[in-house]
Amino acid sequence: MTKEVTFTIDGQPVSVPSDKTIFQACEMVGVEVPCFCYHPKLSVAGNCRMCLVDVKGSPKPVASCAMPVQEGLEVITTSEKVTKARKGVLEFLLINHPLDCPVCDQGGECDLQDITMAYGPSTSRFKENKRAVPNKPFGPLIKTEMNRCIHCMRCVRFANEIGGVPELGGLHRGEHTEIATTLDAMVTSEVSGNMIDICPVGALTAKPYAFTERPWELSHAHSIDLSDAVGSNIRVDYRGAQVMRIIPRENEALNECWLSDKARFCVDGLKRQRLDRPYVKKNGKVQSVSLDKAYATVAKLLKQFAADEIAFVAGDLVDLETLQAAKTFAQKMAINAVECRQEDTYLPNHALGDLLFNTHLENIQHADACLIVGANPRYDASMLNLKIRKQVVKGNMPVGLVGEPADLTYPYEHLGENINVLWDILSGQHPYSAILKAAKKPMVILGEDMLKAPNGAEIYGVVRGICEKFGCIQDQWNGMNVLWKDASRVGALALDFYMPHLSLRESLEKGKIKCLYLLGADDLDLSPYPDVKVIYQGHHGDRNAPRADVILPSPAFTEKEGTYINMEGRVQKAARAVVPLEGVKEDWRIFMDLAQHLDLTLPFDSLTTLQDLLHAENSHIQSEWVEADMSNVGAYAHSKEALSWPIKTAVRNFYFTNAICRSSETMAKCTQAYYDDEIKRAGVNA
Repeated sequence: MTKEVTFTIDGQPVSVPSDKTIFQACEMVGVEVPCFCYHPKLSVAGNCRMCLVDVKGSPKPVASCAMPVQEGLEVITTSEKVTKARKGVLEFLLINHPLDCPVCDQGGECDLQDITMAYGPSTSRFKENKRAVPNKPFGPLIKTEMNRCIHCMRCVRFANEIGGVPELGGLHRGEHTEIATTLDAMVTSEVSGNMIDICPVGALTAKPYAFTERPWELSHAHSIDLSDAVGSNIRVDYRGAQVMRIIPRENEALNECWLSDKARFCVDGLKRQRLDRPYVKKNGKVQSVSLDKAYATVAKLLKQFAADEIAFVAGDLVDLETLQAAKTFAQKMAINAVECRQEDTYLPNHALGDLLFNTHLENIQHADACLIVGANPRYDASMLNLKIRKQVVKGNMPVGLVGEPADLTYPYEHLGENINVLWDILSGQHPYSAILKAAKKPMVILGEDMLKAPNGAEIYGVVRGICEKFGCIQDQWNGMNVLWKDASRVGALALDFYMPHLSLRESLEKGKIKCLYLLGADDLDLSPYPDVKVIYQGHHGDRNAPRADVILPSPAFTEKEGTYINMEGRVQKAARAVVPLEGVKEDWRIFMDLAQHLDLTLPFDSLTTLQDLLHAENSHIQSEWVEADMSNVGAYAHSKEALSWPIKTAVRNFYFTNAICRSSETMAKCTQAYYDDEIKRAGVNA
C-alpha cells in the first residue's frame, strides 16, 4: 500500500500518496497550476515549464509535474517569483506563435488562449520576425499548422505510448525543432484523432471539421459509439438539425478519454446517402411514394406469405427499443423467425453469459496472461486494444496469438495459424501452456469469426476447455471472452432476437423464407436469393436498400433516444441530439402504423410504454449490467480431428464497417490514403 506524505501547499497542510508529483497533489486538493505538456495519461516530459511553483529551499522555481512530493515540503503556487517566471515562460512561447486566433479552429478550446489570459504578460519585448514551419502530411484526418506548435510533445508521446505507432518525432534542436512523421507519410494509427484533443494549441486540428463551427455555437448530447461493440462514450456536438462533430466523453472503465478515428470522423456519413422518404419498387424501378402507400404495400407483402415464411433480420446499429418493437410486432403476426446473425454464427448453449466479454475492459489491468484466438483487437475493437497494450507495456502480461499475424501495436508470441494449436495448448504440449498455467488471472479472447467457422462449436469447446483447465474462470475472475464486432449484437442476443435451432442461410437456400424484413441489415448477401421479397427499414441507402421491394426510412442513432448493450454486457443509454429528417418516423412508430394497417394492436403507444415493455419482458437488463450466468463447461464437446483447420478471419475495411461509415466521404479518403501509404512504405522498406 502506498505510503502518504504530508506537506503544505499555499500554507494549507495536505496528505497525498508518496508516488504523486507536486502538480498531481495540487490537482487533488483543487489548487490550479497551469500546464501545457503534462497529461495524466502520458509520461512526464517537463517541456513547457509552465507548471513552475516555488518550493522553500529551492533557489529557483521548480517544474511541479516532474517534482515528486516529499515529507515536509512547503509549496507556494502564487508567489511573486512564480508569477514572474510564468509570465516569462509564456512570453517565450508566444515569440513565434502566430496571431491567427480568429481563424484557428482551436479558438474557444485553446489552452494557450486561456492560460495566456490568466497568467501571461500584457505585452511582449520581442520584435523579431516569427519563424515559419512547413506543415506536415499527417493524412486526411489531421490538419497541421506547425507555426502554432509549442513543442509540448504530447502528440509524440501519445503516438509512442498510447497508440503504439511510433511514427512521430522531433527534428532538429532548440528553436529549430519541428514535429514530423518518420517517413514524411501519413500517421497510420487508428486512434490518431486523439492527438487533436490533447494538442494544447491549434497545431493539430480536425481536417474534416476545418472552418465549420465555433465551439460556443454548438449544443451537446451524450451518446454511445456504434462503430464497434465496445460502446465508447461520446459527445455529439450539433448545431440546429445537423451533427457537426463527435468527440470522446471520459469513461475510465471503457474508452478512458480516447476514441477511435472511425467513431470520431464518420460523422459526415450521417448526412450522406440518407433515406428521407418511402420507396416502392414497381416494374424493377424504385419510386417515391407516400408513407401510407408504403405501409399498404408492406401490409400486402406480409399478408401474402405464411408466418413461417417471413423473417425479421436486425442489422448492426439497432437499439433495444427497435428490437423490442420488431419482436413484439412479429409475435403479433405469429412470426417466430427473428435473427440478428446475418451470417451463420454458433451460439454456445444459447447462454448469454458464454457470449460476453466477461473480463470487462477495466479489469484487463489485473490480467497476467492473454491468449487471442482468431481476432485482431486493433481493428475489431480499438479501445480494447489500447487496454491490452497498456497492460503489456507495464510488463505484466504476455500475449499469445493463434491466427493470422497482425500488427497489434505491442509485442506478442505468434503461436500458429492453424486451429489445432489450441488442442496442443489444452493438452499441455505447447510451450504457451506453461505460461497460462503459471498465470494467476489469465484471459482468453475468442474472435467472432471463430464462431462463424464451419466447426465453430468445436473451436468454442476447446477454447472453453482451455479456460477451465488453466484457471481463466474463477470465483472472482472470469477470463473467458468473446470479441464481437457489431454494436447491436449483444443487445439482440440479450433479447433472444435469434433462432436457436435454425439457420437463416439454410432457410433461405431451402426456400423456407420467402420474405425478409431487414432492420438496417446490410451485411446479409441477398444475391443468391433473387425471388425473396425484401422490406428494408433503415436510415441509409446502403447495400441492401437497392434490393428492397419497399423502403421505410428511419432515424440514425443521433436522431433518437436508444439503449444499447456493449460486448461486456454493460447497458447504456444514448440521448437524442438532433431531430429526424422531415417525414421520417422513429422505428417504433413505424411498427405502430404498420400494426394499424394489419388490424393489430401493439402493447405500446409511446417510447415510454415501449421501454416499460422492454424491461417487463427482459428483467435481466434493467440494471447497469446484463444478468447472465456462465453455463456448464461439460456441455461443450471438442475433438482433435475437428480442429485441423487454418484460421481465416473475415477481411473488413476498418473504415467501412457499417452504413454510416460507408456513406462517409472522410472514411473513403482514409481508405484510399491508407492503402496509398502502405504502398509508399513498402517501397521505402524495399
